[in-house]
Amino acid sequence: MKKYLVGLLALSALSLGLGLAQQRGGAITIAIQTEPAAWDPTQVAGADISRVVYDNVLQGLVKRNPKGEIVPSLATRWVVSNSGLTYTFTLRQGVKFHDGSDFTAQDVLAKFARARNPDTRASGHLRPDLYRDITNVTSPNPNTVVFSLRQPNNDFLFILSRPESLIGPRQRPLAEQRVQPIGTGPFRFAAWERGVAVRLERNPNYYVQGLPYLDRVNFRFLGDGDAQLAGLRAGDLDVIAYSLLPENAVVLSRDSNFKVFSGSATAEAVAGFNNSRPPFNDVRVRRAITLATNKDELIQGAMLGYGTKIGSMRSPGEACYVDLSNFNAYNPDEARRLLAEAGFTNQNPLRFTFNLAAEFPYERRIGEAMVAQLNKLGPLQVTIQVTDFNTWIQRVFSQADYAMTIIGHVEANDIGNYANPRYYWRYNSPRFQQLFTQYLRAPNQTKACEALAAAQRLLAEDAAGVWTMSLPALGAYRARIQNWPDGFLTPAISVAEVWVRP
Repeated sequence: MKKYLVGLLALSALSLGLGLAQQRGGAITIAIQTEPAAWDPTQVAGADISRVVYDNVLQGLVKRNPKGEIVPSLATRWVVSNSGLTYTFTLRQGVKFHDGSDFTAQDVLAKFARARNPDTRASGHLRPDLYRDITNVTSPNPNTVVFSLRQPNNDFLFILSRPESLIGPRQRPLAEQRVQPIGTGPFRFAAWERGVAVRLERNPNYYVQGLPYLDRVNFRFLGDGDAQLAGLRAGDLDVIAYSLLPENAVVLSRDSNFKVFSGSATAEAVAGFNNSRPPFNDVRVRRAITLATNKDELIQGAMLGYGTKIGSMRSPGEACYVDLSNFNAYNPDEARRLLAEAGFTNQNPLRFTFNLAAEFPYERRIGEAMVAQLNKLGPLQVTIQVTDFNTWIQRVFSQADYAMTIIGHVEANDIGNYANPRYYWRYNSPRFQQLFTQYLRAPNQTKACEALAAAQRLLAEDAAGVWTMSLPALGAYRARIQNWPDGFLTPAISVAEVWVRP
């Protein structure tokens, strides 16, 4: 959108403004929901991978800070040509990977050669489609990397801030990077005790002087909300980073030993259809299920009021957001009429299975409450199937072997997934693809938002999913934890600047 952008070297200035009260040393234990199958987000999908390693262990040229802003990381600045076709990055000097090797322009070139390879089996890299606008990546001198694009892409900096764009040593075997990633971040990946936790340890050679404050950070896999509460109270945990059960938030808010936060987030709880599978390839059926869903009741009943009603794939804190929260508003009579028109009645009900991932309490309770609403309608008979998350990734996300499911899409700006007909929703709309392309190629912010607003409305009109709510970043921590990032506008649980009061 802007033809000329310069990234300022913000990190050193940030560290100067942190004050003198921070204490060095100590360790904290953070509860996260799931244990991923691997720890390299360039190879394996999963939000909890990024929550642990993004900017803590692995870094890219740019990153998103806790406010959601794109700021320098391994690049100190960048310039975009007037044509929008050339991005020139100045690399940070004197940076070392955790194995002691130097970070160089060659690591950047190798990373994006791998990322652009359409043969994902050979590259081991997720989402080569993200990088299809790149025609060439060069290094005219050791301190500079230049990206050449075939056409302007207003999301290009955002793409470089995604977890898929993180950079490791070019010589590192992919199999080893999966289980013990090496990066340039403030912490090194020290150990993975399968089934229990991962441990990060302070990187003594981190390029930002004085950071991090903590010596160790343990991420413990603990999906049960009541077990999390018990662990926090017993002192086994210091932080429940997200997905704190709403009823437990009420309990902890009454105890001065703990602090509860409900920050901004970009997580949409999406009840997704397999749009390619009958009868969900019929817009009447999709719209009927949307009309049979009482979102207000879900927010109040399942989430005790924590959550914001939405009507398309966008959260209120994101740019170009359009309030469609009352589009396809709850109307069970109209839902029955549409189902009857599609051939489904009380005598001939639509039967299907609704998949839930076991480890996610918000999505499970929202999904269970939603299924209860649908089953009250009459022409619907919905059964629930609960699987572990790794099975969900394989069957639902990778193979699209499902009818309907619900999951929290925590990545910012992920509406573009609907432009990919191979994404697990299998939504294939040439009109949406055209609108999203218009957004990417728009010459200015106004035109970009116009296209993205039209894209949001089209999704709502097509009832391509049931966007139940925008989820909060709801968590809690012991009162001695200082400078905890309360929001989730970055993919990471950022702990470089967290410290512990004695």
